[in-house]
Amino acid sequence: MSQKDISPHNIESTLIETRSFPPPSSFAATARINAQDLAALHVQAALDPINFWANLARTEITWRQPFTETLDASQAPNYRWFADGQLNISYNCLDVHLAKHGERTAIIFEGEPGDVRRLTYKELHYQVCRFANVLKAQGVGRGDRVVIYLPLVPEAIIAMQACARLGAIHSVVFGGFSALSLQDRIEDAGAICLITADGGHRTGNIVELKAAADKALSAGCPSIQSVLVLRRTGAPVSMKAGRDLWWHEAIAAQNTQINPAQCEPEWVDAEHPLFLLYTSGSTGRPKGIQHSSAGYFLNAKLTNRWVFDLQDSDVFWCTADVGWITGHSYVAYGPLAAGATLLMYEGAPTFPHGARFWQICQQHGVTIFYTAPTAIRALMKFGDDLPRQYDLSKIRLLGSVGEPINPEAWMWYHHVIGGGRCPIVDTWWQTETGAIMISPIPGATATKPGSCTHALPGIFVDIVDDDGHTVSTPNVGGYLVIRQPWPSMLRTIWGDNERYLKTYWEKFQNRFYVSGDSAQRDADGNFWIMGRIDDVLNVAGHRLGTMEIESALVAHPRIVEAAVVSRAHEIKGESVFAFVVCHGVRPTGDTTEFTRELRDWVGEQLGAIAKPDDIRFAESLPKTRSGKIMRRLLRSIARGEPITTDISTLENPAIIEQLSQ
Repeated sequence: MSQKDISPHNIESTLIETRSFPPPSSFAATARINAQDLAALHVQAALDPINFWANLARTEITWRQPFTETLDASQAPNYRWFADGQLNISYNCLDVHLAKHGERTAIIFEGEPGDVRRLTYKELHYQVCRFANVLKAQGVGRGDRVVIYLPLVPEAIIAMQACARLGAIHSVVFGGFSALSLQDRIEDAGAICLITADGGHRTGNIVELKAAADKALSAGCPSIQSVLVLRRTGAPVSMKAGRDLWWHEAIAAQNTQINPAQCEPEWVDAEHPLFLLYTSGSTGRPKGIQHSSAGYFLNAKLTNRWVFDLQDSDVFWCTADVGWITGHSYVAYGPLAAGATLLMYEGAPTFPHGARFWQICQQHGVTIFYTAPTAIRALMKFGDDLPRQYDLSKIRLLGSVGEPINPEAWMWYHHVIGGGRCPIVDTWWQTETGAIMISPIPGATATKPGSCTHALPGIFVDIVDDDGHTVSTPNVGGYLVIRQPWPSMLRTIWGDNERYLKTYWEKFQNRFYVSGDSAQRDADGNFWIMGRIDDVLNVAGHRLGTMEIESALVAHPRIVEAAVVSRAHEIKGESVFAFVVCHGVRPTGDTTEFTRELRDWVGEQLGAIAKPDDIRFAESLPKTRSGKIMRRLLRSIARGEPITTDISTLENPAIIEQLSQ
């Protein structure tokens, strides 16, 4: 072990996973990419990465004007890809399929109340053109910003695709965000149009989107000229004359002199912004991540095909909302670019019962299922028997996204949901990367529970220490970085390029992209994500990743979920504070013995240094409606600090009071 690999700035890893699962032979036999294909792609990318991407861009994208320059690095790290080419993203998602696959189902939708709709590619194209003409009538054109604040219904995709068709820049705001969060995003983007709905369905209740939109607009947002309102729930809402229009009435009122079913695509430059997507602001004011058109589209399309092995007969269900990057790349754009059939579900995964996901999989013949570890762990709480009441035999591939998946949840997913026959693609990527960066290729890669395995072809990932040197020793952690540019990388932060440079490039003098995550590699070269760099605990001089301690806790047979944060300790500097959720009822009364048992359990798995000093039992953890654990709230609770940040995005805001007691 070299001296730099034992630097106090490196992160220690004590979680060693030796189980390995090769691709099932039956899956590999028909996969788009086998082990030999994958090896060839890696060789091509390593020998000439620029031509590797250029060849793929020429093959996978229909260009109005072909590009002649692949990568412009003259203003690095503000990279430009395929800059002199012209294309339209909506055309590449819809029009290209009409001749051969116009009657193929593009979207299967199920609402939380149980209503079901299906749209073919031909019907989706028709709806997108009609709504694009509505936007055009409202003065929306190339470069204008449009904010979309809708439930997870087909109209959300229609609105996104319509903006892309016109060359307008959309910014989707998750329907769980508050009026203040919506206002911040509208004002930062300078949007001229807001698309919203009377409401959406969630856990049997109506989420009042129009009311929140009205509150946001009454407090500011002077740039907004028009508001288009979808009727989803039928709940009464106020409509402001001269500003607000019903979606269906605007469609019906289209000028009869034009064909509403036709809207010629606006051909834009490859670097034209396709969308802005704001972070939640957990570490400061929201950042408007700006993605280009061609580069983003290329990686979104390729990763849908490579990682999910999309076949013509597949029904692909990514459970993410389009308000997040996962919903952009693996609901609204990537699957349609690949000509797939995708499924959308509006509501909560456990309403009206804990098997709603599995019921939907059975009803609609889902073959590929992609969800978050938090959702998997929440569904584990209902036990093994519930999913086994449903026919999940059509599922052939499982996926995980959003955060590291602990081995215990991975194994449950594999055995109970996949029946031991389905590969699991555990994916690492970010809003900023635009598409999956590290993942197994299901027909080619041996998987390990909890590891995202290897970087995809053309993606050059490394782990470095505080000085930027590669950490070569297995099971020693460091900064996860990407050494070379890739097409779908973020271009900048909207209106704040200085913040872009400081956040993602300054740490290592612009040499490589800094993800903000910590990771380690095992002896087989598999990547293991250890959590956010700013979530690392410094306990008595040892830097510990939160993910490993959480994984050890969840491996206990009575624990279904855990989140670990730090609190100040006068001797050790920081101590480990764990919040845990048990199978069944939350323990009450004297929990001393159970706490000791859990501490000893972690000590046996990871060593005494990782034992939690404090353990608090909860009925659930504070999560957004997308399933993301809001660790900043847990840090405040552990440290006894008042919570002053916005908690309107929480699935269950009442849990904060319980955890604080």
